[in-house]
Order: sequence, then C-alpha cells, then structure tokens
Amino acid sequence: MGVKTKLVTDRIRLRCMEDRDYVSLLKLFNDHDVMKYYSGLKDKRQTREWINWNKRNEKGYGVSLWIAEDRQTGDFLGQCGIVPQQIENQTVMEIGYMLARRHWGNGYAKEAAQACLDYGFNERQFGKMAALIDPDNKASIRVAEHIGMLYSRTIKKWNKPIAVYERKSYN
Repeated sequence: MGVKTKLVTDRIRLRCMEDRDYVSLLKLFNDHDVMKYYSGLKDKRQTREWINWNKRNEKGYGVSLWIAEDRQTGDFLGQCGIVPQQIENQTVMEIGYMLARRHWGNGYAKEAAQACLDYGFNERQFGKMAALIDPDNKASIRVAEHIGMLYSRTIKKWNKPIAVYERKSYN
C-alpha cells in the first residue's frame, strides 16, 4: 500500500496525503462549520490542488499537512501538520489543524498539534513554530495555547486579520 506514516500518538496516525484522500478532504472542505474561518469552501479542483500542494511541501520541505486517522479504526479525522508560511517576508513553519466536525471536542486537535510541535522542534530542529488563526476562531486559539503557543501579533493575510501565535524551540 505504501502509506507513509509520519507521526503516531496514542490515538492518532498522521500520514502523508495521497490522491485517495480526495473524497474525505472534499467533504471536509465543504462543511460550512469546518470552513467558517477560512476564505471559503473548496471545490473539486481546489481540493486536488490542495493535495498536490501538500505533496510538493512533503517533497521539498519534508513536512506538509498530513491526514489524521484514528489509529485503531483508520477512520478519517481530518488533517494536521506543518507547512511553510510567509509572515512579513519570512518563511515560518506553521502548525495547521482542521478536523471533521463529528470529531470536535475529543482532544484530537490538541493531541495531533502537540505531536507536530514535538516533531518540528525535536526531529526537524525548527527554532520557532507558529499557528495562524482567525482571531474569532476561539477553538483553534485554545489548541494553540494548550500546546504552549503565545499570541504574538495580528497581521493581514488572506485579505483579513490573522492572529499569529508562536512558540520558540524547547532547546
């Protein structure tokens, strides 16, 4: 099958995104509640582009948004991972997370985001990591704060204000 597992936690497996994830991602990207704080829903073409963008990130940077699956059942939970983002003319590694609504409130985002933070600092030796969050997205802010990220500043990105949460390396 060739599934490339990146990280494993107690309950979650994070693996590289593949073409076969298209249907699950398209459903995720067309849930109005999930996409409330994003620039809009994604159509079929945009979903394919998203998968390809993540494949390029994995190849070029060794990180991307990964598919989050239930470790026991293999059920699709959403996506979580590390992606390069431009913040004020600097490339910063961002922890991103987005879970299917039926899995909200179970601690999956915190568990996956913590695993990504540990991986970024311990394995990849990133000096700093960030989370870019819509200031109204209180649930995402709670996840960032739970993994020790602190509010840094608000920037303009994606044609709207975005709160930047950051954490420096453990070292």
